[in-house]
Amino acid sequence: MPPKLNVHNFPRPPLLEKTPRHLQIRWNNQLIADTKDAYWVLETTHPPTYYLPPSSLLLPLTRSSHQSYCEWKGAAAYWNIANPSDGSDVVKNRIWSYGKPTEGFSPIKDYLSFYAAPWDCYVDGEKVEAQPGDFYGGWVTSDIEGPIKGGHGTWGW
Repeated sequence: MPPKLNVHNFPRPPLLEKTPRHLQIRWNNQLIADTKDAYWVLETTHPPTYYLPPSSLLLPLTRSSHQSYCEWKGAAAYWNIANPSDGSDVVKNRIWSYGKPTEGFSPIKDYLSFYAAPWDCYVDGEKVEAQPGDFYGGWVTSDIEGPIKGGHGTWGW
């Protein structure tokens, strides 16, 4: 069993690291992304946010007009993806990337981060839970502990 990772011991500003973990994303039981070549971002009170290389994605994406800005990583672009079981079902703005990240995050240029739904995300074979709320995109696994930002009453943390 891996050691516990307490989110209150994660740094601020956030830390970007390569992770050896095996990441998979399945949608309607179909594998849509698979990699052991990802990064994670660790930030105080947040579960890890994973960034997958574009080559790990097995379905095409289309660029969304939606954008956001992260004080640490810079401007984020969002992506849309069609359900592999029903091409008329398009999920919008649940995948994002940084085309021109800030200097400290340059290794994740064009890498893709996925919210933990509507698909199923796995870390080393364990199905993840989504970070509370609908703003942050962290993945919660059984080795994560401590109160997590994102739910009701945590915005001021």
